[in-house]
Amino acid sequence: MREVDQVIAQRLASGVPLVGQVSKYIISAGGKRLRPALLLMICGALGFKGAQRFNLAAVVEFIHTATLLHDDVVDDSSMRRGNATANETFGNPASVLVGDFLYSRAFQMMVDAQSMRVMEVLADATNIIAEGEVMQLMNMHNAALDEAGYLQVIRSKTAKLFEASARVGALLAQASPEIEAACADYGQALGTAFQVIDDVLDYTGDASVMGKNLGDDLREGKNTLPLIAAMQRGSDEERQLIQSAIETGDLNQIEQVVAIVVNSGALDVARQAAASEARRAMAAAQRLPDNEYSRALVQLAAQLLERQA
Repeated sequence: MREVDQVIAQRLASGVPLVGQVSKYIISAGGKRLRPALLLMICGALGFKGAQRFNLAAVVEFIHTATLLHDDVVDDSSMRRGNATANETFGNPASVLVGDFLYSRAFQMMVDAQSMRVMEVLADATNIIAEGEVMQLMNMHNAALDEAGYLQVIRSKTAKLFEASARVGALLAQASPEIEAACADYGQALGTAFQVIDDVLDYTGDASVMGKNLGDDLREGKNTLPLIAAMQRGSDEERQLIQSAIETGDLNQIEQVVAIVVNSGALDVARQAAASEARRAMAAAQRLPDNEYSRALVQLAAQLLERQA
């Protein structure tokens, strides 16, 4: 990861001072680096030790960071990772344009791999992520969204880059189609579980630990699995209250909504869904060669369910 951070620092360089300033602000804000770490762990599990793994790990972090910059503008977010968002600090225009810079820099760096297949996987992933963002925008304040629709959004918006990161690791290692598919399955399942747990934490987490404001999803009109399950399990009155909160984004009744989500058992439903995805990830990791890296991938999926931030 130190090598990846060096690549990130080198490739953030720009002759336009504001580009470097905004990029460094969000990159250095303390993210988990989970997607690049996943790519490196897959490479380790499959025995690939070439320097290109550091370059492509930086690429997936740049793509992820670009989505964050754009997300925070769309969602009008003010806090991320415990700090003011880039749009709060530098304004919306700078955040959007620097997000564009990070996307284009990522594509410049992909060329270094000299692999059309790697380019194809990362280009397709970037396109699907954008589609997922638009799907989420279309579903804002939509209380009728069901679990299948919710999963379609998060598999596009969040899980796709996890899947691509794992698949690129397999491509670098020139793995068999069967191993490549196992890596992709692992990434998709891990990314899906990660997002479901993230949505649970919006109702149970500690804002100071999570680094974002609790209730943000509801304020933005996002109908997530805890809310979907609560509406299915609650009384007519409770369902109407949640529906109204989603449709209006009104946080005046956030305490009542949280109480319904907790007391209805909706969080257990969401955690069980995340656990099912985590088990799918663990099964996929067990299809890889048995070594310290593949065992760490199994452990990572298991520990995801204990996530607090």
